Amino acid sequence: MPEALLKENCVPRRIWGRSGLSIPVIPFGTQGFGNHFGPVTDDEAMGLIRRAVDLGVNHFDCARCYGDSLRKLGLAIKQGVVKRDEIIISGRLCCHSGAQWGGYGEGRADYSAARAEADVADQLEILGTTFFDAMLVHDPGEIEPTLAADGVLDGLRQCREEGSIRNVGYGMKPPEFHLKAIEEGDVDLLLTFDRFNLFGRDSAEDIIPAAAEKGIGIINGWVIKRGWLTGVPVEKFVPREKWNPGSEPERADKMRLWCEERGISLLSLALHYCLRDERVHGHPLGNLNIEQLEANVTAVLSPPAPEVFAEFDSAGL
Repeated sequence: MPEALLKENCVPRRIWGRSGLSIPVIPFGTQGFGNHFGPVTDDEAMGLIRRAVDLGVNHFDCARCYGDSLRKLGLAIKQGVVKRDEIIISGRLCCHSGAQWGGYGEGRADYSAARAEADVADQLEILGTTFFDAMLVHDPGEIEPTLAADGVLDGLRQCREEGSIRNVGYGMKPPEFHLKAIEEGDVDLLLTFDRFNLFGRDSAEDIIPAAAEKGIGIINGWVIKRGWLTGVPVEKFVPREKWNPGSEPERADKMRLWCEERGISLLSLALHYCLRDERVHGHPLGNLNIEQLEANVTAVLSPPAPEVFAEFDSAGL
């Protein structure tokens, strides 16, 4: 690890749209220490959180469905590992199903303003703080009821007026949902998902320009495709016998080999390929441990040569 690169607050930052928040270009996706990708003890999580803040990765993107990460971040705050005023917290109001607090399960989610306000209050209690810097409506199965009178967005707006949320927005995948939220909703922020990475930049054709026109901040999920675009062989994630010709696992493996032949870091290429578009303000990355965190920071601080991007595009991978 080139330690000379890893200095205090070394990660570049961008202003997250009209929120005015200065965020690191690689916010910390807290699912990384939520036990979904391997066990992380409370002490390990708190050490990881502290190291991230020291490097400048002080924006933590949270959700109830990210294992027990919300509790662990709250523990770090309550025990003084980090101070509330040195971190940025974006949360999610899950709308996946009718399960408790909209978690994964069966049934239609509760899209009421009352549920939204109660959910925010409960999450703040878990964290041991008084406000979220941002709260995003997370993966709604329908967009219309979230925008309706006395719906989820109304509840979050009320929280914003009362001060328990500073900014509101959406975190979801369907482009038509984003465009409707941009057109009809009073939103500050968006999190797009799996439409802007080395496999394609579809959101640059619709969501990103529409949001930029209104000054809406954007963070982009899955820039490294949950590990596929880090340089680790994809067969460690997806068995080779399940690959289809032209599938993303096969393409990711070809990208890895292309980079290895040229002595290029696939992780750095994947990040900087998207960082070139300054209309996108951050690309959240989950970190299981300090080693992964420092590898991601090093990649951000080590951009490929400019001609590499044109060579990659012409390779047709």
